[in-house]
Amino acid sequence: MQQPVITTFGWVPEFARGFVRDLRPRWAFEEVGQPYTVDYIDIEFSKTQAHRAFQPFGQVPTYRDDEVEIFESGAMVLRIAERAGKLIPADTPGRMKATQWLIAALNSVEPRVMALAINDLFEADQSWSKDRRPVVVATLDSGLADLAEALRDKIWLDGDMFTVGDLMMVSVLGGLRGTGVLDRHPRIAAYVERGEARPAHRKAMADHLAAFGDAAAA
Repeated sequence: MQQPVITTFGWVPEFARGFVRDLRPRWAFEEVGQPYTVDYIDIEFSKTQAHRAFQPFGQVPTYRDDEVEIFESGAMVLRIAERAGKLIPADTPGRMKATQWLIAALNSVEPRVMALAINDLFEADQSWSKDRRPVVVATLDSGLADLAEALRDKIWLDGDMFTVGDLMMVSVLGGLRGTGVLDRHPRIAAYVERGEARPAHRKAMADHLAAFGDAAAA
């Protein structure tokens, strides 16, 4: 079985370190015990036709193994889990529940997280940013309150088993690091802390950050 390869950036600005989405497949690889290789590219190459033939939006990460070439971090995490037979229940109901949470993280939660990042980081200098922020935060708080109600007192979203749904949800919520938003949602904050305390996440994050350290030192 060919060792999978992911493609990601070898350098990003400091504010993006710890948030680039190659962290998601890295974490999945560590959880299932699958060695992998990283192909580092620069931002200029990501815009070329050579890369866009693989990733039509010019983004990272990408993934390939001996059977598939895919993009989108959610698809990668599912592929890694299904290929290893880990991180996802074997029974159909359980597998579909885990998959629905992965999709919910990307569809129902991440757009709200990204709206705050766009407002506070990428459009902070725009005249409308300050006035728009309360609406952005209220929408995000509403989604997190709904998630907390679904989580209740469970360890993970579907009970005692950590699945691809949890991996993706914690990864998405990690985008709120440093914003103070999770302080208002202690149940969700504890859930994220549990996820990020997993050895596989710590290893994935260390490797993710180490690449930028090497690039900065070069």
